[in-house]
Amino acid sequence: MEFAIAYPAKPDAWKDIAVAEDNGFSHAWLYDSQMIYSDVYACMALAAEHTSTIVLGTGVAIPSNRIAPVTAHSIATINQLAPGRVILGLGTGFTGRNTMGLPPVSLKSTRHYIEQCRSLLKGEAVLFQDNEGDGSRQRWIRFLHQDHGYINLKDPIPIHFAANGPKALELTGEIADGWITTISSPDTLRKNLAVVEKGTARVGRSAHDLPNVALTTACVLQPGESATAQRVMDRVGPFAIVALHALWEQSAVTANMPPAMESLYQGFADYVAQMHTPEDRRYLEVHEGHLIYLKPGEERYCNEDLIRGMTLTGTGEEIIARLKALEAVGLKQVAVQVVNNGREMIEEFSREVIAKY
Repeated sequence: MEFAIAYPAKPDAWKDIAVAEDNGFSHAWLYDSQMIYSDVYACMALAAEHTSTIVLGTGVAIPSNRIAPVTAHSIATINQLAPGRVILGLGTGFTGRNTMGLPPVSLKSTRHYIEQCRSLLKGEAVLFQDNEGDGSRQRWIRFLHQDHGYINLKDPIPIHFAANGPKALELTGEIADGWITTISSPDTLRKNLAVVEKGTARVGRSAHDLPNVALTTACVLQPGESATAQRVMDRVGPFAIVALHALWEQSAVTANMPPAMESLYQGFADYVAQMHTPEDRRYLEVHEGHLIYLKPGEERYCNEDLIRGMTLTGTGEEIIARLKALEAVGLKQVAVQVVNNGREMIEEFSREVIAKY
């Protein structure tokens, strides 16, 4: 099992990423969501400069937010700073789209985007469509100064895809170099891997050879501490509540959630209905604090089932047992997000989980 840290992109994230590198974490995933966090590539550049071994990935970039040549050149620039330890994580969009009131990008568009990014990152020419005017203008493009220290295409940049719905899972197996998902039960992971396998089978490979990572956060409980204690709520509540944000958005992310969340969601839906933001822009208020803090009143919906289901919260032994069960099914990496007190969380998880795994 590999252990990763995840972080909403922020300029000082490099400080915790450097601590993670020294405490047994092999990867760092930085969230890309332009309306709520900092620029992901600026933050990755800082992390690249202050680390030497940890792999840095976007978690995840959205096709509609940057044209393919911009995304390819941005990640290739990070690869110049951190040669051979960069991953381009792509997805159809959760908050990168929902915070603007938009649905996910279509899988058809995403497939084309991935193919263009991959070809550009190989130094190849691609036929780029200019969407100005009637959108009919197409031109061949490629990176011109590949060997002059501006970008690094010599060290391969894997492209991982975030997927939870069945069609996206199949696409992952067919064209991605890795799979990004959210924490789930062993049964759900097994079923999703079987869908990924449908895609890998079409191109002559196995889903079991494909790298994967499950996103979550974590809190190792102290002796006698409740899973809903204030320290725990501060640590994992902002991550756990996102399950209800996703249900409100009817996102594919909810495909991994246990049925019990539906009943909890009914109360949350009433909470959202009482918000003051006009309905045509209610998403602006729903996603405030997303993965950073709980809005006043949201703590009522962070019960023990939600916290334990969506996060790695428990004793060190309980967390290890859960990860072992997921690893037995096929999970290869888990990423724990920093919400607050990064050094404390990282050192605690390293001491109680990684060191004893």
